[in-house]
Amino acid sequence: MTIIPDVSRLALNDPGPEMHQTEIPDDINHAPDRYMQKLKLYATSLPYAIESNARMQDMLDFILRRIAQCVEAKDFEPGLVQWDSMITYWNMLKYPFPKEKRIRLAKLYFHIATTPGMPTQVMAVCADGLSNLTRSKKKLSIDDMRLPWKPIYNILREDLFLTRRQFEYSQLSWCMGYIADLSRRFFHPAAIEEMLSTFLPDFNGTNLDSVLSSQYYLLTFLPLTHPQSYLPMLCRLWESINSYMYDERMLQFLSRLAEMHVDPTISDPARIYDILDDEKSEDEGRPKWKQDDYHAGQTWSGLYKEVGIFTEHEWHLIMCKCLASMAIPLKDAGSLTTGPTADSSSSFEIGRLPKANWRIPSLAKLIVYSMAPDGASAPPSTESTPWCTPMTSGVSTPQVSGSVGDYLTVPLHKWGPSKLYLGGSKALDSLARLIASTEHFFHPTNSGSWTSDLTAFVKYIVYEFNKRWHEEQLSDCKVPLTRRLTREMRKELVKCLRTVVLLAVFSQDSSTVSNVQSALKSMSCMEPDLVFQPILERAIPSLEALVETQRTLSVIKALSSIVPAIVSRDIYYPGAKHLITILHLLVPGIDLNDPTKTLCTTTFLSEVSQYIMFGDVTSSESPEASDVDISSGQITLDDGLGDTIQLKLSNEAEDALLRDSTGSFASWVASFIRRVIQLLENLPEEGPNGSAGGTTEVQVVDAVTGACSQICVHLSDPLFDLVLNMIFDYASTNVRSNAVRAIHQLVECIANAHPEKTLFKFLPFCVANIRTEIEHGASSVRTTSPSLPLPSDATLHWNLAILRGCVYNDGSALLVYKGELLSLLTLLRDKTLSKRGYTWSGKLLSSALITLTHTYPIENKFVNPEQWNDEEFQRNHHLYWGKLFEPGEVKISWHVPSAEEIDFSLQLFRELVEPAMTRLDLLLETSSRDAIWRNDFCRYLSFVREAFSGIPTLFKEFISPDVLQSMLASSDIINEIPEMIASIEPLASGFCLTDPQDTRYKYITRLRRRFGEFLHAASLSLQRQGEENTVDAVQMLISSIRTYLLEYGDSKDSYYVNTDQYNSEIDVARQYSGQKVWPRAVFVRRARFYHSSRLFWNSIERARGPLENSLLDDVVEWSMWHYPSVRQSSQSLLESLTSVYDGLRLRALPALYKALQPGTDDDRMKGALWTLNISSFGRFAISEPTLVPEIIKQLLGCHHNEKPSIQNCVSTVTDTCLANFSEPCYLIYDVKNTALDESLLALKSCLSFNKSEDSITIRAREKRIERVCLMNEEHNRTTQAVLEIANDTATHWRYAIVAVRVLRTLMRRDTPTSPSHLNLFLEKVCDSDPTMRYYAQRGIMKALRYIKLRSYCRNPAALALFSQINPLRCNIPIKGSYSATAEILTNFKLRVPIRSSGTLDLSSIYCDTLHQGWLAWSGTLAAYKSPHRSESTFEWEPSSAEALSCLREITVDADFWKKLSGHFAEENHESTVVQDHISCVKSIFQVLGDEPWDLLKPKLEMLLADQDKNKQRAAAELLAGVLNGSKHWPQEAQDQIWQWFTPYIKKTLDQSMKTETVPIWTSFVGYMFHHKDPRRLQPLVEHLVEQFNSMDYNGPSSLESVKVLALFRAFYTELEWKFISWSDNTMERFWREVHSEHDDVRSHVAEMMAFCNGIKWQPKPASLDVEAFVRECREMTDDADIMGIRGTYHTNRVLELVDNFKVWREQRLPGVRAYQSTYDRVGIVVCRWLFLSVHSTDAISAFDYILPLMPELFRFTEVHDNEELVRHANVLLVRMCGVAPPRSMIGPLLNAIFSAIQTSPSWKVRLKALPILQVLYFRQLPLISESEVSDILDVLCRCLDDEVVEVREMVGTTLSGILRLSSRRSVVTLKDRFVKLAGKIQLPDRVSPVYNAAVRQRHAAIIGICALIDSFPYTIEKWMPGLLTTVMLEHTHDPIPISTTIHRCASNFRKTHQDTWHEDSRRFTDDQLAALSTLLTGSSYYA
Repeated sequence: MTIIPDVSRLALNDPGPEMHQTEIPDDINHAPDRYMQKLKLYATSLPYAIESNARMQDMLDFILRRIAQCVEAKDFEPGLVQWDSMITYWNMLKYPFPKEKRIRLAKLYFHIATTPGMPTQVMAVCADGLSNLTRSKKKLSIDDMRLPWKPIYNILREDLFLTRRQFEYSQLSWCMGYIADLSRRFFHPAAIEEMLSTFLPDFNGTNLDSVLSSQYYLLTFLPLTHPQSYLPMLCRLWESINSYMYDERMLQFLSRLAEMHVDPTISDPARIYDILDDEKSEDEGRPKWKQDDYHAGQTWSGLYKEVGIFTEHEWHLIMCKCLASMAIPLKDAGSLTTGPTADSSSSFEIGRLPKANWRIPSLAKLIVYSMAPDGASAPPSTESTPWCTPMTSGVSTPQVSGSVGDYLTVPLHKWGPSKLYLGGSKALDSLARLIASTEHFFHPTNSGSWTSDLTAFVKYIVYEFNKRWHEEQLSDCKVPLTRRLTREMRKELVKCLRTVVLLAVFSQDSSTVSNVQSALKSMSCMEPDLVFQPILERAIPSLEALVETQRTLSVIKALSSIVPAIVSRDIYYPGAKHLITILHLLVPGIDLNDPTKTLCTTTFLSEVSQYIMFGDVTSSESPEASDVDISSGQITLDDGLGDTIQLKLSNEAEDALLRDSTGSFASWVASFIRRVIQLLENLPEEGPNGSAGGTTEVQVVDAVTGACSQICVHLSDPLFDLVLNMIFDYASTNVRSNAVRAIHQLVECIANAHPEKTLFKFLPFCVANIRTEIEHGASSVRTTSPSLPLPSDATLHWNLAILRGCVYNDGSALLVYKGELLSLLTLLRDKTLSKRGYTWSGKLLSSALITLTHTYPIENKFVNPEQWNDEEFQRNHHLYWGKLFEPGEVKISWHVPSAEEIDFSLQLFRELVEPAMTRLDLLLETSSRDAIWRNDFCRYLSFVREAFSGIPTLFKEFISPDVLQSMLASSDIINEIPEMIASIEPLASGFCLTDPQDTRYKYITRLRRRFGEFLHAASLSLQRQGEENTVDAVQMLISSIRTYLLEYGDSKDSYYVNTDQYNSEIDVARQYSGQKVWPRAVFVRRARFYHSSRLFWNSIERARGPLENSLLDDVVEWSMWHYPSVRQSSQSLLESLTSVYDGLRLRALPALYKALQPGTDDDRMKGALWTLNISSFGRFAISEPTLVPEIIKQLLGCHHNEKPSIQNCVSTVTDTCLANFSEPCYLIYDVKNTALDESLLALKSCLSFNKSEDSITIRAREKRIERVCLMNEEHNRTTQAVLEIANDTATHWRYAIVAVRVLRTLMRRDTPTSPSHLNLFLEKVCDSDPTMRYYAQRGIMKALRYIKLRSYCRNPAALALFSQINPLRCNIPIKGSYSATAEILTNFKLRVPIRSSGTLDLSSIYCDTLHQGWLAWSGTLAAYKSPHRSESTFEWEPSSAEALSCLREITVDADFWKKLSGHFAEENHESTVVQDHISCVKSIFQVLGDEPWDLLKPKLEMLLADQDKNKQRAAAELLAGVLNGSKHWPQEAQDQIWQWFTPYIKKTLDQSMKTETVPIWTSFVGYMFHHKDPRRLQPLVEHLVEQFNSMDYNGPSSLESVKVLALFRAFYTELEWKFISWSDNTMERFWREVHSEHDDVRSHVAEMMAFCNGIKWQPKPASLDVEAFVRECREMTDDADIMGIRGTYHTNRVLELVDNFKVWREQRLPGVRAYQSTYDRVGIVVCRWLFLSVHSTDAISAFDYILPLMPELFRFTEVHDNEELVRHANVLLVRMCGVAPPRSMIGPLLNAIFSAIQTSPSWKVRLKALPILQVLYFRQLPLISESEVSDILDVLCRCLDDEVVEVREMVGTTLSGILRLSSRRSVVTLKDRFVKLAGKIQLPDRVSPVYNAAVRQRHAAIIGICALIDSFPYTIEKWMPGLLTTVMLEHTHDPIPISTTIHRCASNFRKTHQDTWHEDSRRFTDDQLAALSTLLTGSSYYA
């Protein structure tokens, strides 16, 4: 590699920073492997040699060995967690991870994460590890690795839904979902049938939780390959469910499928047999289904159907969902809320699963990856802004044969069936229709919350299209040529999106604008011809006029987004010639008064300047360009096609124009720099902290100087000299105290570009000025805290700032000025006494040292240095603009410190820093410490601190074996063997001094050590002094300690900052996804990022010797000092230190605890508490089991200090700690997982193990066993200690509550509960404090639930997952038939009591939850046997006998129940039963059986007899607890309870209930029937049903009825599907009350109708068998109703209503009594019922009922004396439009609306029906066929002749909306018809009898013409100018309403076309423009 030095930058003795040749290890240099080649590129980009691959692979093996040992020893925490972090760090170094090891480690991680009982942190760590290992699809595929799906599902199924007693839950479900998503591509496709057989039987459409959870399993586990068997089934399920959440997940899933299946080989059935099936779980089968219908032996050609992989039917459904997703409001009372409303019935557990991706990107991906040349191509759009709706049929010019005739009677022609598609793609055509339908909502005047979604959709569409386009250009693309995107599609896509994007550009919403910018960027790279010119035409006039600020901002942002098209010669050759014009127009954009505009302008400048060189090429020889007509770049019109065409110039002509324009660079650069200087001058005055103005000004200055920096780097030499001189002239003749910080940054910009020239120019001048100023007393006033600088110091600060800017880049350039710098720094050290003076002097030293000793790239030009310096390039640099590089083409110039630079750095230390340190030592010995002492201390320490902060990479730190040993011994990782504590060996990363024997190394390390010792001594000294006047000195000391402990490695070149900068640079430069070529600056940034990651590696672990320990102790002390400011800065430092110094937390805790003891100073105690509140301390202590006893003891001991501020502090810390405190559980060490053992052996087999390694494993296991024992001991100790505190009567009640909370958490499922532990809860449950009782109750619930779990979990894994096996639980084999489902559902109603028997059949079991049998059966039904007559069901674990006897002792006592019932009855804030109360009582009775019953019974009888609301609630809670607890008691005991309760049922739950107790008993009934077989509660069921049937619902008061109905509703809503046997009788009884006297009763009727329809819904496959269902979904036609979603249950009732309404309408009462009419009453019931139906999951079934009732619904809307009925009907009609009806119902729905519009005698009905038609058309557009659109237009045209003006105008509005999305032929035909009619109608005299009819007919024609014009709001069609300027103008003065309609239309036209008038006006001739001006009321706007 030859490197040509840049001669212009050489100086005497310059070693030349660019001459560094990187040495690359042989095993990297000569390796052919692709990933090694990548590593080689990284290696060559660095200026130093990196480690060989062999060495790093050894390191990887070592880490993997440790991971294997951790797993084998079951040392998951902390062992595995920290060694996994080592893998993460190792991956940062970019060395390749061998495939075999990657596979084995990924499998190991998978099996660890899916082991039941694994701690959540370990699971999360392994999930992230798995994600990192499997992220790349190229590195691992299913051919390399398979994973089983069952382990994840088994955990998820158990954990997802909680029991009512389970209040502690984890992130386990989320974690499992995340792992399933990661692992899915490794699930074998042969498992699909087994998955379907597992998930589908639990899908029950009557229960939304079952629907959403089953859908989650299906869409998360099913392999994405080979979906041919299940995709039709998924779509059938989808179209039957009305749920927003369901849609969201489905769209995400389908988008992934669509993206994947552009490659046809993915789902080749032969692949299933080629993939090794080696990962089956033990409980997993491989059912073989018949597959002949889709595996028909023919050659596989892909999964393609009509549109991508979807049928037309499925595609229309997708497009409907897409349109709904845009959430566009149509003033339609929320028709889109039906899905979200239905979702509100789902439970919170569904939210525990990972959320689906945002639907907008999913939709975009789905549409783009479904695009293919799959249809006949429509003629291309020829509009500059597109034909708003691409023609979906027909051709450009319609050939209408025959006479059109009278427009009112002849319908529109039905055109032939030839179907043409935009760009020849069906999906693109659908997209264009969608965009056209929403076009209006992109306009800023119509913007709202939907606009950002719409623009995001456009952004993702172009992003995905661009991504796919470039993927298909690659040589290894597997998409067949016949399915690839075409240029025509690309062009049509850009045309169809261009108008809306150009409208939204002017939005004021920031997220909308950012979406538009992104879209424009992609579009300008795809089709610059179509995008560039329109933006330029909007931008240049706006920038010239600068009228509206918002418009100016918008065009600057738009220009920023098309920068690639402006500057890149590859993207758009003609773009560059406009650059200089734009740059000149943007100079005023640098404006301090308008920060936003300035930020936008600088963004544009920064982006442009990284692609070009600013240099004049006109001075050099150039081709003759005089014959080029510059004006030919203008736009001219063609011969009438209506398009604008830009004349293309040859490349040579373009180059000539561009060369000419470069001559203006000099004037632009000069005016730009002048503008920047002007901005600096106008900055506000600086504040004490040194910044001018607020954050906005700081942002502006940063942005402007950032742009300057980029520009300066890319200036040619002459232009750089010009800029240098301009800045020097300004800086040397001005001193501005308000611009000191800014001038520093400005000088940095030029120093960055040319350090030598900058130093040569500025340094002598600044040095002289500084000396002069100091001689004359500048900075001589001593200060130590920030304050406003004195005016007399301004010149000193100005020159210091400039000088700091000069030393910014390339240390070699500083060597020339060694002497001057040294003497100047000495002067500054001794003479600057003010805070700013000495701080800035120190920063100057720090900057100089960083520049000298750090390794960094010294330039980032847009081409390599040798090319930049090439004469040919300098002459023709314009030809290279926008050049992009491959990684291997980039050569980077680095600054690598030379020996001379290192020596100079050390000289600075010797001559400047050492003397300062000596003076500091002397100051410390001084006893009198006044202000002078403080000032001297601060300034010398500041100087020394800054010096050390400037050398983070001067020497490499080595940790000595002694220090390492002591670090391991005192690590934060406790109870671990030293070998298992991870440590890092240092790697090469550009440190200057790396040899500890080097004298220079020894010198600087010794000096640094001396600095550390001084800091410790100063800490001790200042702590002793402790006065207020030392606060400044202490703050300086803490800053210095921060420098000493943290400034090392990447501290000045932070890895995280570099990560962000690299990612942001990539984002800015990205033109398309998957890009491989980038601007050179990106690769320079990447090299710097890689360098910083190596520095970061060396900074991960720092030496912690005795001195560091002392300093850490000092910081802990300072964090408890008595001044808050010092405490805060120390605590902040402590938090930073914990991530670098292992052992600090453990070291600090004793000191912090000591400060919590009685007698401690308040401030100190506060400091300790706030330090504990830092997560690094409190969270660490509470999550480490062996440290828990101490922190809890300390926090609970804080009640000695009663000061409120301290107690608030304790409360905060306690809450923080308890939030991170979780139940200890060590079951994982007993769980057997053979799959984990096998994967561990597999990993070990590819690593080498020797005997010493084996001994480490054994020791680690022993240590882990010891650790668990210790943790158990500590747990017992904690429990004991907290019990003592909780039982101590002296403990404050607040602390007692915390103690109970802690004890509740300490309750473990893996060890028996101690009697004292349970005893405390039982005592506290009767405490007087409600909060105490709340926690105690939960403690009892938890303790008794755990006893049950331990008794009935088969093994540790089951206990870990709470998966118990109830002894009464049984599995009944069942065949997949309808009869089984019917039998089970019928049995629920049987009154025969179930008794235990030897045989098990469907009639002898209880079925508490039933989801199976709706869609399919799995083969078995989980149910419960009846308990034995007299023997107890449960045998509790013997180890809990003591706890149970304690429970018995306390609860089998009348006093206990007296107190408890008393407390229940006291609480008066609840209006329903409290679940916790019930669960607590239930837990006791479940465990003890009926032992306490006789003691509770009298209390219960007393409470039931008392009518007080709270007593009734207490009775209900106790009763529910007993009855629920008795569920599995012996039958005799249960019978006894029910015999007692049955008489009370009739007494309590009858009409005598008080109104205020209804909610109590309703919630009681709800609780009782929740997940319960109704036969368990037979007496209650009989009472509720009998009471419901016998009630007179038309009695004098509705209250009696409502009581009965409220209870009955609680009964049926909790039973859900199980209520089906009662539904027919109930409906029959209720139907008689449909016109009840009472509104409340009728409301219940409506609810019951909706409910019964919902539970009666059931799919109709041939048999309830998964295979049959899936197969039928594939084979049946689209219109077959396999899901049974059509509403049939109420059909007879609806037909009866239709007949009755006619009668009732005649009988309707007039006036104020109208609401009492049967017609009105039943009308409201019907509206309520249908409203509930369209807001439910089965909303689609409502259409079958709505259709027959439609005429009546429209009649309801015109009733003038019943507002409620009108409102209900209106809302229902609109909301129904938001539900997608079955395709076959669209026609009948439209006909029903047509009927209302055409035949209704009431004009109000006609007026209401028209908007409904519009909403339905817009919402369901994709489902409406062309013939139906023609029918709509026919109907609307007929209605234009309506007698009522309002109706005619509404028809016009509706017509324009529908024409917007109609075929062009219809438009042209209608235009001719309307014009003809307008001309034909002559207006007679006003007195003429036909006058009104003539006006009406002409008005109809004019409304039609206005509708045509309104339907193209943003384009000018070819026929439009003539229509506007002749027909419309002619009738301007016609009578009202004709004239008002014309004026309104003209006004709209002006509003919608003003933004694009510069384009649109070209469509008009001069005469037409004049006429148009007249039309617009004489305005000259358009003239």
